[in-house]
Amino acid sequence: MAGSLFDLRDKVAVVSGAASGLGKASALALAEHGATVVLLDRDAEGMEDTRGRISSTGGVAHARLHDVSSVEAAASLFEWIDGTLGKVDFLANIAGEGVLANPLEVTDAQIRATLQNLVVGRFAMCQQAARRMIARGGGSIVNISSLAGVTALGRGHIAYSMAMGAVAQMTRELSTEWASRGVRVNAILPAQVVNPSLERRMRDNPGIEKTWLAGIPAGRLGRPGDIQGLMVLLASDASAWITGALIPMDGGNLAMNAGGSIGH
Repeated sequence: MAGSLFDLRDKVAVVSGAASGLGKASALALAEHGATVVLLDRDAEGMEDTRGRISSTGGVAHARLHDVSSVEAAASLFEWIDGTLGKVDFLANIAGEGVLANPLEVTDAQIRATLQNLVVGRFAMCQQAARRMIARGGGSIVNISSLAGVTALGRGHIAYSMAMGAVAQMTRELSTEWASRGVRVNAILPAQVVNPSLERRMRDNPGIEKTWLAGIPAGRLGRPGDIQGLMVLLASDASAWITGALIPMDGGNLAMNAGGSIGH
């Protein structure tokens, strides 16, 4: 790995949602390329599995229970990083829950909770990380948004899409604010990636997978491993001049028709 554009040795990476899905896949890939990884999740068992897999191959990972919606938790986390690891080079904001609800029925509380989880909490993480990155001369931040952040999907996505649109614009604003100070901020926009939540939706609505696949030219749903190369790229010096990008990870969905549909 010495001399590789994708060498992450001596870098500290913070990954939320590291117990499963995209977060777990990202943490494993970052560790494989040499990063020390701080794993964040509320699922202690799943996070311990990720930590164990990293340790078994000689990597270094620290697991911390974390509430991604909490501004206070973000501040506490980075104080711990200051005292334990001394720096942060990369932040991957992956975890966060939304809600599906008919826009005629969605409640104020549901919208507020979704925005807190997916926007306010993530901004707090970006802010805490960037303060430290700027002080040290640079770093990289990746936010997981969604195709729902740049196009309408229908099917009750109103609260989620509002939040993902905010994440996309937050990413562009922060990239503009911080690029001259060495901090890059990009977003990945996945289409449907198989995870426990998506599997439950497919069980509850047996026809939904066919609807999704009709909008994906690649002919399959996403897999968590699909994010690994992209995450390593954005954490590494190989992407030194990439910032403010909203990068689809969608099997061609956005290029074709964005996969929206009328009704529920």
